[in-house]
Amino acid sequence: MARLAQTAGLTDIQREILSTVRDFVDKEIIPVATGLEHRDEYPQQIVDGLKELGLFGLMIPEEYGGLGESLLTYALCVEEIARGWMSVSGIINTHFIVAYMLKQHGTQEQKEYFLPRMAAGEVRGAFSMSEPALGSDVSAITSKAVKDGDDYVLNGQKMWLTNGGTSTLVAVLVKSDEGHPEGTAPHKSMTTFLVEKEPGFGEVRPGLTIPGKIDKMGYKGVDTTELIMDGLRIPANRVLGGTTGRGFYQMMDGVEVGRVNVAARGCGVAQRAFELGVSYAQQRHTFGKQIAQHQAIQFKLAEMATKVEAAHAMMVNAARKKDSGERNDLEAGMAKYLASEYCKEVVEGAFRIHGGYGFSKEYEIERLYREAPMLLIGEGTAEIQKMIIGRRLLEEYRLQG
Repeated sequence: MARLAQTAGLTDIQREILSTVRDFVDKEIIPVATGLEHRDEYPQQIVDGLKELGLFGLMIPEEYGGLGESLLTYALCVEEIARGWMSVSGIINTHFIVAYMLKQHGTQEQKEYFLPRMAAGEVRGAFSMSEPALGSDVSAITSKAVKDGDDYVLNGQKMWLTNGGTSTLVAVLVKSDEGHPEGTAPHKSMTTFLVEKEPGFGEVRPGLTIPGKIDKMGYKGVDTTELIMDGLRIPANRVLGGTTGRGFYQMMDGVEVGRVNVAARGCGVAQRAFELGVSYAQQRHTFGKQIAQHQAIQFKLAEMATKVEAAHAMMVNAARKKDSGERNDLEAGMAKYLASEYCKEVVEGAFRIHGGYGFSKEYEIERLYREAPMLLIGEGTAEIQKMIIGRRLLEEYRLQG
């Protein structure tokens, strides 16, 4: 077991789960990840293995067929999986955000209908907030739902939908004016709809089109798409929680889980980059000795390892805070911000240690170097995290009188 990024206070079950996942990553993901990534190929065999391990039901309550584990357990599993290949962690992340939103906010009928099949990996989740013109400004969404009899008709275009093609259930955030008069604050007139669809691309149900995959610099293998709604008819019983106007709060609750996930991904990628860097430094020789024996390289390794430790500690703290039932937007924002920034820096450190070979596609660090930037913008940019952190700090340290 590696010395870095250990977590104190885990149960025997948690340790067993993590040991199983790490073994799976070492044997089934790391050996094939770079080849799959270079071909931008969906890792179906890896996903099937995750289903067999029960990871799609990791946080889903036992009464619905899941393992009923904590966010901390999930985050530590994500850390391990991202260490192998970050794209695989993305495949399960959106699934768990939707499962979490259903568990926390769904009606009893919605929970009973979706969660057992999500736990088995038969239904695969994705969620959609962003649109082409708005980025992090969620309040500016233009996609809209209009009541029509017992149904709602949805129109609009969504963007950056992870698992857009492979998912069969998408939680979609749109505006819904019904019951919310003109002048209502934007965040109080949004609703989350549970949209079922067929996997694949093109028209996946009447009124819903998933165009082909967006070609990305990194984060390949996992499908990232747009979602186009044109007269998409959804029954009222697929409003998450059964009441309109609560979508923004439901999505933000899910995003807090997502930010812990992104922090965990950053920790995993940084750990792998450190492993690659410290290993290569002991294999490469210059001036008659291992480059690891040069003080400049030792300083770099020291900085990288410290950043791995610090990011891991903050990620664990944010997960435990959420598990306690307390508000954790401050901790999640800090963890996401620090882990993604440190991940970029640790990956670059390993890249520099590799020298010219780091620029070659033959070496794994080249893939990590292209993957790390996604974490700087996923689930809210660094600037958004700092806004959240700053506002919460002012709440906590508000002057009295």
